[in-house]
Amino acid sequence: MAFLGYLSVNGNNYRLTRRKMVQALAGIAACPIAAATADKHPFRAAIFFESYATVAFQRALRYAGDDGFVASMPQLLHARCNAEYDNIIWNTWFTANSEENIVTTPAGNTVVLTVHGGGVFADPGRFERSLRADLRRDNREGLTAQYAARLTEKESQDLLRGRLPGGDEIPVYTFHDIKQGIKGLPMQYGVSLDFKTAKSGARNYVSFDILRGDPNMIIRAGGAEYLHAYLDKAQQRHDTESMGNWHSHQWIDSTDPQARILNIGGNRGGIDSEGKDTQLGWGYDADDGIGASWPAGLARYVAVAPRDDSISLGTLDFVL
Repeated sequence: MAFLGYLSVNGNNYRLTRRKMVQALAGIAACPIAAATADKHPFRAAIFFESYATVAFQRALRYAGDDGFVASMPQLLHARCNAEYDNIIWNTWFTANSEENIVTTPAGNTVVLTVHGGGVFADPGRFERSLRADLRRDNREGLTAQYAARLTEKESQDLLRGRLPGGDEIPVYTFHDIKQGIKGLPMQYGVSLDFKTAKSGARNYVSFDILRGDPNMIIRAGGAEYLHAYLDKAQQRHDTESMGNWHSHQWIDSTDPQARILNIGGNRGGIDSEGKDTQLGWGYDADDGIGASWPAGLARYVAVAPRDDSISLGTLDFVL
């Protein structure tokens, strides 16, 4: 079997086969990008880790190019489900190309609109404007007191209609749709959930049994089926009774349109998975599950793109 190449982090190389990487990171359903390019070049994945989030995201997007993608939360979870526990995908934390937006409909109903694959903040420039904006309350591109990125009224209303700032349109499904399961999900889509339902969802370190039915977790995973598959494998790895599920819905001002970026915890060897104290570092910390925050500092993205191994140094044999 031909080798795809390596994931490299902190000097450690993880050799992956083409089949494993396509299964792991091509998405939760049949990936149109993979189908269109697999016959030309194999896919290669790379990790982009920086102390400044915008730089990490810019580098990931540049690597992905027009024919690749930066992995969303469902894709990261799917990758873990298709990887061995010693793979780097399990052994550190990642930033997802997924965002949770709190917006209000024209009828006055507040919803959490989660966009996987890139929404308002698919543009690093928009990302940067939020990070560098002043903190005046009337600045619609600044940050809230809870460090979420504010959305303009136009961005909010366009999102509800599936319209992105760059002019692209995406499908927006209901929570009921995604819970029942949608075959052939696109790479980029949104899911709308009533804010009161999202607010009542479990938070903190929660038992796996409760997480299997949690609406926020179902949406973050791209559907109940995919969530259950991930939780089964995560629980087996950690051998624990609970996992972290984090959101800020209980104390934010929901009338203030805002966005957070999804992230997923990870640690070397599967230890400290129930909130135990551990020495903080640059990557291998306590596995605190899945959450949403605004990454003003560290970020770690995975980008996937077709690469021609025949012109790459990555697969050459340098051993005499």
